[in-house]
Amino acid sequence: MNGVHDTGGQTCFGPIIREPDEPVFHADWERRVFAMMFLGGCGPIDASRHAIESMDPVDYLRTTYYEHWLAGLETLVEAQIPDDMPPTTETITADMVDAISRAGSPADREVEGVSPRFSIGDRVVARNLHPAGHTRLPRYVRGRCGEIALVHGCHVFPDTNAHGQGEQPQPLYTVRFTAQELWGDSAPSRDCLHVDLWESYLEEAQS
Repeated sequence: MNGVHDTGGQTCFGPIIREPDEPVFHADWERRVFAMMFLGGCGPIDASRHAIESMDPVDYLRTTYYEHWLAGLETLVEAQIPDDMPPTTETITADMVDAISRAGSPADREVEGVSPRFSIGDRVVARNLHPAGHTRLPRYVRGRCGEIALVHGCHVFPDTNAHGQGEQPQPLYTVRFTAQELWGDSAPSRDCLHVDLWESYLEEAQS
């Protein structure tokens, strides 16, 4: 979706203000929100991201990072947990946290019979897509030409996984874009940006 959250490449937001010796959390409630999202959440990370993207644009811009997380959790809870749901007997204790966090949630998948369409060095174009739902295809690379820098194998496809339509894993690539390709001749000629993009986002560049 083309929401206010997709701010990559946009201007007029001003400089990032760095806080000296910034703490990990500014308040105890931020720590609790982090724990709820990290250890439980309400479904896959793609669904959580889409819930945050669905915030009212004004609320999104005026709230902080962990307020975004809290709003996303509230949206997912309201959508997925009925009022009459019985309480769970499963409890995550402090001694379980380290093992859970170390295990993580890997998104790579072994898919038999699927071969990457592109190879390192291939020239590709990011398709000009404007999906109504969740996508990991940034607006500022759509229609731009880049070069395959890395091939990562198959990974869960966020655009379907966010909406309960299955993981539908497909090849994932790191694509290198020059700064001038993205932002014009005034951009530094030696700068580049690497973006991880799924295969269905890409098409072969015409020579």
